[in-house]
Amino acid sequence: MLVERNLSLQPYNTFGIAAKALQLVRVQSEADIHQVLSEATLGAAPKFILGGGSNIVLTGDVKPLVLKMEMKGMRLVDETPKAWIVEAEAGENWHSFVAWTLAQGWPGLENMALIPGSVGASPVQNIGAYGVELQDRFDSLDAIDLTTGKSFSLNAAQCAFGYRDSIFKHGPHQTQGASSSMGLAGKAIITRVRFLLSKNWKPVLGYLDLERKMQETGVHQPSAQQIFDWVCAIRQAKLPDPAVIGNAGSFFKNPTVTPDQCADIIAREPKVVHYLLDDGRIKLAAGWLIDACGWKGKTVGNAAVYDKQALVLINKGGASNPCTGGEVMTLAKAIQTSVYERFGIRLEPEPVVV
Repeated sequence: MLVERNLSLQPYNTFGIAAKALQLVRVQSEADIHQVLSEATLGAAPKFILGGGSNIVLTGDVKPLVLKMEMKGMRLVDETPKAWIVEAEAGENWHSFVAWTLAQGWPGLENMALIPGSVGASPVQNIGAYGVELQDRFDSLDAIDLTTGKSFSLNAAQCAFGYRDSIFKHGPHQTQGASSSMGLAGKAIITRVRFLLSKNWKPVLGYLDLERKMQETGVHQPSAQQIFDWVCAIRQAKLPDPAVIGNAGSFFKNPTVTPDQCADIIAREPKVVHYLLDDGRIKLAAGWLIDACGWKGKTVGNAAVYDKQALVLINKGGASNPCTGGEVMTLAKAIQTSVYERFGIRLEPEPVVV
């Protein structure tokens, strides 16, 4: 086991923020995790799990021991008359895994194409896009307790999924939902994730962008591969490629409000973009709220609001003169204040701030 010290994390976070890991271990097998836990100093140290680095803002050097997840492998673990159960190791790239499942003839994840990050991070955030969330396709996951070293598995109910939320985003003293008695943030590391992909596949096409693609192409019964291609094209047109412009994807969660709250906002802002949810609440488009407050293109230092999509904050300084995590969070807080003052809505950031 190699412990790397004072390692630059700039290549390992999609914002491209310059920060160091005081200590980092690359996890390529479960044995690596057990070796860390068996070593007295490392085993007792606080730990930070690093996947694809696509959902973090580094505000300084990382003092906890960084466990960089690099476990690889994808396989079909079971097949029933109704579904395929597919498993991927936590270090696999999410988009590559989605593409692989389609190439094998196992549809269901196509709406979540091009979401940045790793498979292991996908349940933490309960990732989702274009009408499908991870919890809709989730079977179970394996993880290791970072205190005891014991392996355990969780099903969907035990993960306590919510909107961009799970038991892995909450500490042990935070209540998160009726099904969750304690959080696992910093207490466990996900090693692999399994997905249940139904053989009775039906396309999910409820989003305006996908409806536009159907109109443009004249294809009204698209295949899973066509939806995958459409989602990739839509995301590439709207969102900056982190390899070119540093960013952490959507920076804020889309807020949900009651019908009465929505009616009040519509009375003042008739053009507000909103979606009715199954539970009767209404989701507002955070990007529209931010844009309405005039934030597109605005900057704090080398952190900026993307001029094509106000929901995305970017590193406009590039690799040579990158923004700092402090600049990103100063900009984010200014946006939160502005949106609250105009709409009475508190935006919640998606990334983990380290």
